[in-house]
Amino acid sequence: MQGKLDGEDARIADYFDVIAGTSTGGLVTAMLTAPNEKNRPVFAAKDIKDFYLNHCPKIFPQNNCPLFPLTTKILKALSGPKYDGKYLHNLVREKLGSTRMHQTLTNVVIPTFDLKRLQPTIFSSYEVKKNPSLDALLSDVCIATSAAPTYLPPYYFETKDPVGNVREFNLTDGGVAANNPALLAIGEVTKEILRGSPDFFPIKPMDYGRFFVISLGTGSHKDEEKYKARDAAKWGILDWLTRGGSTPIIDVFSQASADMVDVHLSEVFQALHSEKSYLRIQDDTLSGVVSSVDVATTKNLDDLVKVGEELLKKRVSRVNLDTGLFEPSNSETNAEALVRFAKLLSQERHLRHARSPVGNAESHDHHK
Repeated sequence: MQGKLDGEDARIADYFDVIAGTSTGGLVTAMLTAPNEKNRPVFAAKDIKDFYLNHCPKIFPQNNCPLFPLTTKILKALSGPKYDGKYLHNLVREKLGSTRMHQTLTNVVIPTFDLKRLQPTIFSSYEVKKNPSLDALLSDVCIATSAAPTYLPPYYFETKDPVGNVREFNLTDGGVAANNPALLAIGEVTKEILRGSPDFFPIKPMDYGRFFVISLGTGSHKDEEKYKARDAAKWGILDWLTRGGSTPIIDVFSQASADMVDVHLSEVFQALHSEKSYLRIQDDTLSGVVSSVDVATTKNLDDLVKVGEELLKKRVSRVNLDTGLFEPSNSETNAEALVRFAKLLSQERHLRHARSPVGNAESHDHHK
């Protein structure tokens, strides 16, 4: 859509003050904002689907012991992470090279969780300016935020600030702390407003009605179909680690974290009568294999593409303030909402350009 509005060279990074992502969303964030040799994003948004289709089968190689699938899963769960992560690590390093946090083409926020400190470590473009120890390689940040417990190994790396101080990071998936990073992104902008940053119009920090937020989920299972208390009451450690091709303990924590943010933001924007400024696109009706984290068969990946295509046709969902449940609204479809946002973002980009010194100079030259 941005290409139709502003030319084929238009990219997502040109329109957003902040792009945030956790886990696989952190990878997408990096791909959309890391610069190539021409100082344009390494990936266009339209290329990311093929990246996953081509590489997921190698990141998550499927069980090669079909005669004893359950035994293999149990042994994997007991002996270490399900995948060694080597292909993913090499791939990310190849794509992102020596790019560091301060070099992204727009501000990014990528959460991780430090196992040694037992607290979140948030890699934020804004914080890098004040804390050079956070100016890590973007590849290291991506490997860390995608290190989902039980699936991929935690990740260690070090940074060195300009005076030689070394900082150690012992990180695992950002979803442990913030599976939905939308609130983190808003929080980073709010802090900048409080600090009087010239990047933002001076507004009240909690005036979320002045924000435009697009929040993209990766899909979730039907709440009523995945797990039941009567069954879970009989589970032991192994059942919580692997059950029906999933990892219940991870599903529960990650879904709870994402939903809390989702419901809170939806309620806040509705309370401010600004619900059209917050767009959450998420399919919460998945069941069976398509709701899994790591089934990277060709069929399942193709099915996920179809899920995404159908999701665009569905009505925008909003939280019912009485029940706390998401319900389809009677307004626009997700596709129509994205078109509306694209037009608003394009208008804002042109306004900012016109107000900038470069835009003013161009306008002056034009009127000579």
